[in-house]
Amino acid sequence: MQLPTRVKIIDVGPRDGLQNEKQPVPAQVKVELVQRLQGAGLAEIEVTSYVSPKWVPQMADNHAVMQALPRQDGVRYSVLTPNLKGYEAAVQDRPDEIVVFGAASEAFSQKNINCSIAESIVRFAPVVEAARAAGIAVRGAMSCTVGCPYEGEIAPERVAYLAGLMKDIGVERVDVADTIGVGTPRKVQRAIEAALQHYALDSVSGHFHDTYGQALANTLAALEVGVWNFQSSVAGLGGCPYARGATGNVATEDLVFMLHGMGIGTGIDLDQLVDAGVFISDFLGRKPNSRVATALLNKRAG
Repeated sequence: MQLPTRVKIIDVGPRDGLQNEKQPVPAQVKVELVQRLQGAGLAEIEVTSYVSPKWVPQMADNHAVMQALPRQDGVRYSVLTPNLKGYEAAVQDRPDEIVVFGAASEAFSQKNINCSIAESIVRFAPVVEAARAAGIAVRGAMSCTVGCPYEGEIAPERVAYLAGLMKDIGVERVDVADTIGVGTPRKVQRAIEAALQHYALDSVSGHFHDTYGQALANTLAALEVGVWNFQSSVAGLGGCPYARGATGNVATEDLVFMLHGMGIGTGIDLDQLVDAGVFISDFLGRKPNSRVATALLNKRAG
């Protein structure tokens, strides 16, 4: 088994992590969080989304955040665009990549965006076309690839179906996301293998939630298949709205610690990353939701 020698991480904390926070997070705090992440060595950061402020008020300051952000050479800044209106707003702020999304579960698609999987992809086709024409990269987030809060277990064939639809409209790379964190290693490998029916290994990333404490095990399972792109959230920002009280995104600190311990390079300074997590956690008035951050902070205090 040949594991990757290097991994690229996209930190989704500023967008996916903060979007469900009830207390307002000012634009300048979000900008500083992104600055701290790129200072720690993150080369890809999901910054914000261009959704209706009525639905996601936390992201209403998208223009302010993107325009105030001091960009660093070699860093890719991505944003979520749910439709053509969102894309047209986003393109003013010059993102490097836009993210469109779809679910591998019909029930999840209907409950969240009131349309079928196929209809959701048709809606995204003009967004992808416009972005590609403008020279902006396009990533597709595939949610509920192993489990759904409404349907239960998701068959790999559904993941392959969604990946094929995304490929057909020009999406360049995809995330295999365990949205509710119910995945276990072999299920995750089957979901990844389904995506690989349509995408090359370099174009598939793992996005594992830690609801049931399986995210690092699932990451190792993905590494065994050859995946070397992963998403995580600094300080474990982001809950899981479908599992009351559960954690959501795996903490970037925990992921980096595991990878470094395996001799896999990330280009990330773990101490600076912990500091970034402390910064945003202090603002939110709680401790980082990262086991590694907790251990290292205790060690520092001692």
